[in-house]
Amino acid sequence: MNHLKVLFISILGIGAILVGYGLHDHIVKVKAARLEHAVAPAAYFPSGAIWTQNVSHAPVDPHSSTIISWLAGAGGWGNNNRMQVDFGYRVLQADAHTPFVPFRKGNPFYSPDSDNISTFPLPSAGGNYQCDTSQNDCPLIVVDRGHGKLYEAYAANYAENVLTATFVAVWDLNRVYPPSGRGDQCTSADAAGLPIAPLLFNADELAAGHIDHAIRLVLPNPRIRAHVFVHPATHAGQPRGPVDAPPMGARFRLKASFDMSKLTPAAQVVARAMQKYGMFLSDGGNIALTAQSDQDTVAKYADMDFTPHDLTDLKVTDFEVVEMGRPIQLTDDCVRNR
Repeated sequence: MNHLKVLFISILGIGAILVGYGLHDHIVKVKAARLEHAVAPAAYFPSGAIWTQNVSHAPVDPHSSTIISWLAGAGGWGNNNRMQVDFGYRVLQADAHTPFVPFRKGNPFYSPDSDNISTFPLPSAGGNYQCDTSQNDCPLIVVDRGHGKLYEAYAANYAENVLTATFVAVWDLNRVYPPSGRGDQCTSADAAGLPIAPLLFNADELAAGHIDHAIRLVLPNPRIRAHVFVHPATHAGQPRGPVDAPPMGARFRLKASFDMSKLTPAAQVVARAMQKYGMFLSDGGNIALTAQSDQDTVAKYADMDFTPHDLTDLKVTDFEVVEMGRPIQLTDDCVRNR
């Protein structure tokens, strides 16, 4: 009798294991089916945009080894030299029903760097736009594809039916901007003068298996060369690094020799983009990479098995600096390209 009981329990155990494998297999197949039909979001700018250029075979800058060696010795990425991902940036989508709210210049207000507007699109589904600008950067990014515009505001706050910000850029989505962007010596919602949204990767791109643009890179201000920038950056902010530090706008590229087997499949998608399109040094801070918030994408990062720490195996010494041209001295005398 005891033998029959043990046999019965064993059969139940084996059955449970088989059911478990079957359920896991079903989940995997469902996820695979979802990924098979995943489509990366449409590009923000025409294909000639500099952040969509393939630089996998571009020349290495003559100062690359010096910059990489200095940055590694100075502490690398920041955040205890760990490459981490910030998922905090939302990119809101405007449509034909999105209201335009009154816009009022903040105090201070960056002029002539900022665009002179009187209204700003504010999607009603975006949530609470009130922000303590004394404690946070408070970026507000809205894509209005119907009108071909990308709105990026800095230190933005919506109160009493009015949006205020210390800076706002209205990018033309139908334009291929020159190397001098919106204008030399002009800042943007990022210190480098670059747009933010086109450099953010998102979960839909991970699901599709490819990221077709360069990625936004952030370094601590003491690790960014002071008083200069290189195109496509048009400004430098307030970096404090020495002459061997990378300048704002430097394009880092993951070496082709990097061992991808160290990374998860989703992290490999990001790493391949770093090899093909690179990373543009865009702002000062302690979290190296920025991804779009998964609230704005169909697929979730959890579905991709991607976390903020999945790229910590990437060290500064795994990268090189793409040829960047002569550094431009920062004067803050913004001359806008029209």
